[in-house]
Amino acid sequence: MSAMDYGLAALKLFCSQLKQAREVPSQHSFTLGGFLFQRAWLQGVLISSNDGNGPLLLDDGTSVIELSLSGEFRQRHFKAGMYVMVVGGYVARAAGEPSIIKVHKIVDLSSSPDREAMWYLEVMEAYKLFYQPLVEEFM
Repeated sequence: MSAMDYGLAALKLFCSQLKQAREVPSQHSFTLGGFLFQRAWLQGVLISSNDGNGPLLLDDGTSVIELSLSGEFRQRHFKAGMYVMVVGGYVARAAGEPSIIKVHKIVDLSSSPDREAMWYLEVMEAYKLFYQPLVEEFM
């Protein structure tokens, strides 16, 4: 993914929904039911840490995605069990491998215990208000 178009919204999504996204190579982006995007906004629990050799993995209850940290984020310590919000560029991978989010923003929300329940409602509301009408029009 070369050019990042920050004019495109970061979609509030579940990891499982990303699996349905289709690449639009000419625009360096993806489409989900007719909705064009490059960045995804996810929240979930880290099921690995960034101090080992393995990848940093996020589980949002629907699926798991790998987080690719760069720059300042590599210096910060992320532990398994932290509940985080992540916004970043989406990178699809071959079937069987978790997709990747190239992290532009990551925030530890562990101190807000109701964030997880609220997140499910936010994604559902975004889907109903914005994505569903497009999906239905597209089908």
